Amino acid sequence: MTQTIGIGGSTPEIELAKIQNRTAGLVNIDIDEFQSRIQKAAKLMKEQDIQALYLHAGTSLYYFTGTKWNPSERMVGAILYQDESIDYIAPKFEEGTFHKFKIVNGHLDCWEEHESPYLLFLNQIANKGIANGNIALDESTPFFVVDQIQKANTNYTLINGLSITSGCRMQKSENEIAIIQRAKDITLEVIQAAARILRLGITEKEVVDFIHNAHTKAGAPAGSYFCIVLFGDDTQYPHGVTVPQPLQENSAVIIDTGCKINGYISDITRSFFFGTPTEEYKKIWNLEQQAQTAAFQAAQLGATCGSVDSAARKIIGDGGLSYEYELPGLPHRVGHGTGLDIHEYPYLVRGSQIILKEGMVVSNEPMLCVPGKFGIRHEDHFYMTANGPKWFTQPMHSVENPFGININLKTEVS
Repeated sequence: MTQTIGIGGSTPEIELAKIQNRTAGLVNIDIDEFQSRIQKAAKLMKEQDIQALYLHAGTSLYYFTGTKWNPSERMVGAILYQDESIDYIAPKFEEGTFHKFKIVNGHLDCWEEHESPYLLFLNQIANKGIANGNIALDESTPFFVVDQIQKANTNYTLINGLSITSGCRMQKSENEIAIIQRAKDITLEVIQAAARILRLGITEKEVVDFIHNAHTKAGAPAGSYFCIVLFGDDTQYPHGVTVPQPLQENSAVIIDTGCKINGYISDITRSFFFGTPTEEYKKIWNLEQQAQTAAFQAAQLGATCGSVDSAARKIIGDGGLSYEYELPGLPHRVGHGTGLDIHEYPYLVRGSQIILKEGMVVSNEPMLCVPGKFGIRHEDHFYMTANGPKWFTQPMHSVENPFGININLKTEVS
């Protein structure tokens, strides 16, 4: 069996021993950066005539205030005002704990279990001297919170806070990009190591477990944030199958995984062949590479996110597959933003009029699915600089040498 370069030939023990912690020197998001985010949000609120913005427990609460709190059936969050001040709201029994998690100063109001947090929320706004006007709620706020506030409300107009939350979160700072870069460096190294442990009969679980352990050893405290490993015709399904098959000779492989470093998430997919690729696989693999390249080249400052999706689809359609979502072809959008959430704005999808701006971070993954045979997804992320797009990780090299390994020097080539 002719083996693809960089695939197989090693063991989990050997590869895990090579992995080193890669997180030295990273800088956490500090109080000054949280304050600058608040300032930008307040500016946007004034421009859009929004009197207050509610940030529910989760990533938006953390993004603006540094408070890490998982959402639950209880209302926990913060209210941001145009003057950059903050009111927090939390259950009374969590008061002490909440103060320990809070980073940005602000007044905390609490509610007892039998009391209504929704009335407390409205009273907080009224106590700021706001009698009416637009009150925005971040887009991840659960319906039960929105519903109860709406029923208790008689003075305010509730609107979606997406223009403020994503208006800030879409454009990453230099420090955010540095953290994301490190997370992606770690995941790429882990995927390359996972490719080397492949052997006939290896199970998806064995690879997933190795990737988790390698992520942990490389410095991701929770190991893999997610992990999808697919063999053979299972690769045609973008997000996996219920009963994965073991690796067989001459099979397509997809590894899609990521980790979380300092709150920020990596997400990389690699597609390659275990054994000798068929001519059809080579053709689709190369078409996938061309579509990814076209999307990258179209992603210029001032371009719309929708136009990037269209650029990839033109290559796919011209290559003999569907211009639309039908199979064989690309069944989903070309890409998504990433940061504190694995999927966040902006999205590279048809019709999106969001303009690409400096600091935006997006995936580029125009997956091609061939029903009954295989799927191929090259996924790398890029960020927008003052000079246009820049890759976090270099795309795949070739179907015969997917990781671009110099077989004489045993190093990766660009």
